[in-house]
Amino acid sequence: MNATNELYRICAETPSVETYLRLRLEAGMSAKSPEAARIGLPNSWHAVTVFRGDEPVGMGRIIGDGGCVFQIVDIAVARGHQGRGLGKQIMTELVRALEQHAPDKAYVSLIADGDARFLYEKFGFRPTAPASIGMYRVMT
Repeated sequence: MNATNELYRICAETPSVETYLRLRLEAGMSAKSPEAARIGLPNSWHAVTVFRGDEPVGMGRIIGDGGCVFQIVDIAVARGHQGRGLGKQIMTELVRALEQHAPDKAYVSLIADGDARFLYEKFGFRPTAPASIGMYRVMT
């Protein structure tokens, strides 16, 4: 599915490795290695890329096992395009895919950085604390 507004179009497509690495950095997210991106991106359950003209300026992905567990990851909008509702449009497309294709009772999680939690709450996401707490480990 493709969604459009006056300046941007959102395509149901996984970003290229180069686009993925660039957008993560431009959005202020942590760097990933090209090797990790080459391995991980093809395993996306669903992904969208936002374009302004031919330039990719945003992205978002869903990963998971396709049945029981999904995670929304890599919501990124290049700094020069932030504040224009693109994050909301990305989330709309990702949630639409989940609503149409994920099985009943599937668990969908995400990590909300800073004020992004206010956006995710609009899509029905709630904090897990105090019942549980998100944890992570970065492999080195």
